[in-house]
Amino acid sequence: MVPAGTSVSPTLTPGITLGNLVFASGQLGVSREAGADTTIQAQTKRALESAKKVFEAAGTTMRNVGKCTVYLVDVKDFQGMNQSYREYFPDSPPARTTVVVAALVSAGAKVEIECVAVMP
Repeated sequence: MVPAGTSVSPTLTPGITLGNLVFASGQLGVSREAGADTTIQAQTKRALESAKKVFEAAGTTMRNVGKCTVYLVDVKDFQGMNQSYREYFPDSPPARTTVVVAALVSAGAKVEIECVAVMP
């Protein structure tokens, strides 16, 4: 599935369905068009909005997300990331792994989030 405004490359697709699962590729908190927002809260929202578009294009929603992996460049951003993350999963959050990494592939990116959802 390819949400509006995204594309598939020879090495990356925004998401893929396998059986009744939808895997959203890692979504960065920055975009080429909008530039880098420097707050972790805004970058977390951007990454989760991108994942949401992948799931909607596949026919599911964020309510069906069962697992997320969050990659942070700075452990000090953990609480700020959680502020925005809770907005997308207010009642029953999915299982989550959070990892601190040395860098992400896009300059200015503070967070990358990948998620897996089930089809309803």
